[in-house]
Amino acid sequence: MKPGIHPDYHEITVIMTDGTEYKTHSCYGKPGDTLRLDVDTKSHPAWTGVQRILDTGGQVAKFNKRFAGIGSRTKG
Repeated sequence: MKPGIHPDYHEITVIMTDGTEYKTHSCYGKPGDTLRLDVDTKSHPAWTGVQRILDTGGQVAKFNKRFAGIGSRTKG
């Protein structure tokens, strides 16, 4: 390996969605940092087989409300 071109590889703590944690090596952050997962094998439908029903109508309404003013600006 060439010296000076590789990222620092150090130990971090990973916290799963259920609160369990383990130590691993990564290039993420600084030595001793904590990585909290939003999705992991214990909560993702691909591994659990349980599908979550999304409120698509509510998401569309939220999107429209958030971006309603885009494109309607007038030059002043």
